[in-house]
Amino acid sequence: MNDFPDADRKKLRVLAAMSGGVDSAVAAARAAEAGHDVTGVHLALSANPQSFRTGARGCCTVEDSRDARRAADVIGIPFYVWDLAERFREDVVEDFVAEYAAGRTPNPCLRCNEKIKFAALLDKALALGFDAVCTGHYATVLVKDDGTRELHRASDAAKDQSYVLGVLDERQLAHAMFPLGDTLTTKDEIRAEAERRGLAVARKPDSHDICFIADGDTQGFLAKRLGAAEGAIVDEDGARVGTHTGAYGFTIGQRKGLRIGVPADDGKPRYVLDISPVDNTVTVGPVDALDVTSLTAIKPRWCGTPPTGPAAYTAQLRAHGEDVPVTAELVDGELRVGFGAPVRGIAPGQAVVLYDGTRVVGSATIATTDRAGSTADRTAADRTDSHAGRIAAVNADQAAGARAGADNVTV
Repeated sequence: MNDFPDADRKKLRVLAAMSGGVDSAVAAARAAEAGHDVTGVHLALSANPQSFRTGARGCCTVEDSRDARRAADVIGIPFYVWDLAERFREDVVEDFVAEYAAGRTPNPCLRCNEKIKFAALLDKALALGFDAVCTGHYATVLVKDDGTRELHRASDAAKDQSYVLGVLDERQLAHAMFPLGDTLTTKDEIRAEAERRGLAVARKPDSHDICFIADGDTQGFLAKRLGAAEGAIVDEDGARVGTHTGAYGFTIGQRKGLRIGVPADDGKPRYVLDISPVDNTVTVGPVDALDVTSLTAIKPRWCGTPPTGPAAYTAQLRAHGEDVPVTAELVDGELRVGFGAPVRGIAPGQAVVLYDGTRVVGSATIATTDRAGSTADRTAADRTDSHAGRIAAVNADQAAGARAGADNVTV
């Protein structure tokens, strides 16, 4: 494992986060096989876990905890369950609800890595004398000659998860271990390795979607916490073409489930262009109105030294999205990103992660976008700046209301 190149000379105390799935079990086994002093820990993130998951949906169930314990027994390492449910509710679930209430589209997996696995868990691990936290993520930490660490894509690009780890800073990377990241193995080979090791999770299905929404019904989850609020669906000219029961149920670029009663003049499908939580209005239009030429992102986090001056990078805009060439510059604490060619369907609240080759430079949260205008529109800059201004005026009230609803969340 190249995360700690001196591992052969130094036995590390490693805390292995074990979700109950095959990846984290194999990662823990590899760390133990490398000679480290490994302790397994399962994070109880649900205040009221279900007894069993539904197929590949959900996680953090009683079943997952038991699977993790069985894997630790086979590996021959100590095992504990740590209750981080309250912290998870505050930092991930409430944030998720509040972001949707404010008209943004969050990534809860990225927030969980930032706030739970490499903040709450890592802080507790270091306080107990552990040297590193080990997870089953597919990413690689490379150590430079001067001892500093860089986060890179996994050797197998098809399984790379560096996008959701782009929030890790230099201190967190110094204590991160990803044993699966530097091997070119398919998921079938990981499962075969688990079988060879006698791990019963070898054929367990992977968890998909949002872990605290086990049934996959995000709109239903939000409706229970934010309540129904009928509003208008309008076209780019402001003409009402339909109704909805909550603007929070939509995301930029969405096509399906719009329930528009008035067809477009050209007969082509319409997509969500804008979400205004202030007046509870959703704006729809043609697909080419989604073309974004640049964006501004806030709350940047750097996997090392922040960049200086404008430079060329590639960017990833979704967890499984493709790389796109960009120019990026840090201006007054905000990241300004320009695209060589228009990119479609970018939503405020999502993360933009910058790469220099395979190296992760850092991550920031998309705040506004500039669109390649269509003549019937206001310019995208006007639209997104106005949207951001409206949100700023009421964001505190919206977030407070969302958090009040989330106080009763059971995950």
